[in-house]
Amino acid sequence: MLFYGPPGTGKTSTILALARQLFGGDNNGESSDLSSPDNFRNRVLELNASDERGITVVREKIKTFAKQTPRAITVSSDGQSYPSPPYKIIILDEADSMTQDAQAALRRIMETYATITRFCLRHITSARIIEPLASRCSKFRFTTLDDGSTRSRLEYIASQESVSITPDVISTLIQVSEGDLRKSITYLQSAHRLSSASLSPDPITTRDIQEIAGTVPDEVIESFAQSLGIEIINAMRMDTDSMTRCKSFEGIRNQVRGLIQEGWGVGQLLSQLHDMINLHPTLTSIQKSQCALAFAEADKALCDGGDEELWLLELAVRIWKAV
Repeated sequence: MLFYGPPGTGKTSTILALARQLFGGDNNGESSDLSSPDNFRNRVLELNASDERGITVVREKIKTFAKQTPRAITVSSDGQSYPSPPYKIIILDEADSMTQDAQAALRRIMETYATITRFCLRHITSARIIEPLASRCSKFRFTTLDDGSTRSRLEYIASQESVSITPDVISTLIQVSEGDLRKSITYLQSAHRLSSASLSPDPITTRDIQEIAGTVPDEVIESFAQSLGIEIINAMRMDTDSMTRCKSFEGIRNQVRGLIQEGWGVGQLLSQLHDMINLHPTLTSIQKSQCALAFAEADKALCDGGDEELWLLELAVRIWKAV
């Protein structure tokens, strides 16, 4: 099997859950009713291919484990016999980090010991897996988790760990993690530790999550967008009364200079402002396309080492003219 997709979407968890269901033992390594927990340790080999990526590891560690013939019936420590699948599983995390020679050697091992050993390759993209190896696998593509699944899991974790969070905080976690459940759990854990570090614990706020994630707060993005003439929708209504559009180039330059002095990451600011404009309900397609072209040129220039303040000013002026 070949698992690929974005990080934090359950690729490793899926194959480990399958292996534990086949060979016994829960996530803590304790015994189950189906088989002995010793089976999991004896039948499953998990390697991180980014660390053990050379052909030597394939020829020695993987081949040695793959050629061992397992027994269909095993005897546990209590003397009882349990049925067990007549094969083993080798899990290779980050398999796309393996060298070309190592992948070629692994192909031969997969063919030779296919009857007694199953392989699961896990990686983010299948582009760096050689075609002869990929053609021997059943491919399973993992997509980013939907908001409902992430929300239900975060609510479950919060209830089990007695962490008090509001629905707005969960929505912010979902937004900044971009479908990566592992990242959202890490942000929640960090925010809880910070909030409970003081003598009088403070409630977790959306601002806390945004600071931990390194994103620009919504009010900063909205204020900058308003100064460029973009209408902000709050609570399903058009907030036009508080609009303070810059009237001149000097006003835009002062806005940009203020953002740079506050230390906000220009790359992150561009990403969030791009999403706001792209999903804006009142901007026309022509306006959005003009802004998108400006974003593309600014992003390319920043990747090439361009001056952040200069290109943020260039982008702001072009958006200001477009809208």
